[in-house]
Amino acid sequence: MAKELKHVGKLKNTGSKVAVVFRTVPGESDQALVLNTAQLPDMYHDALMTLIETDQAQSSFEFGEIMFRNQFSNGVNMLKAVQDEGRLLKVPTSNVVMTPTPTQEVVLSELNGLIAEQKGVTVDQLYTFVSGAPKAGEEVDTAKDVVDTDVPSDVTAQAINTTALSDEDLAKSYRSQADAMYKEAARLRREADELDPPKKKTAKSKVAESA
Repeated sequence: MAKELKHVGKLKNTGSKVAVVFRTVPGESDQALVLNTAQLPDMYHDALMTLIETDQAQSSFEFGEIMFRNQFSNGVNMLKAVQDEGRLLKVPTSNVVMTPTPTQEVVLSELNGLIAEQKGVTVDQLYTFVSGAPKAGEEVDTAKDVVDTDVPSDVTAQAINTTALSDEDLAKSYRSQADAMYKEAARLRREADELDPPKKKTAKSKVAESA
């Protein structure tokens, strides 16, 4: 039997696989913050998926809480890295299908409704179950009030306040990612050549190839 995993799903309109960082956004409970995992560099993707499978992540209410407390192998805070690179997307919860197993699917908006009912709150109050968040009924002054206090507030505020990206913003993000991947590929090629220098073709081999 397949192991159930929280925080993973796909977008209903595109089928793209996503990691759900925050199931709701304060003041916009019909919106969620997600990461398109297929667009992540291998270093980010592998670390993220490994983290999702940990008991720590599976027992957390929001995956974003765990990202706040972990770093990628380059030493950068996970949430800050994906936020700074424009990878966090705000999407309607009705467009996110959670896939705890390959054969199970539930729309996030419906799941949020069930969770809220079980906890005896409204969907608008689900954000209050994030570590360090104010209790239901308390005023939320800024986005930084709804996350763990150990996390830098500037990172938190940027993440929660992320807005849906325009086509132009997405294009810029894709170009930035492509440039980064090109540079990484070039670096790996140089390192490979240093470890095993490409053999120079002799005049005889060139003649043989042209024959």
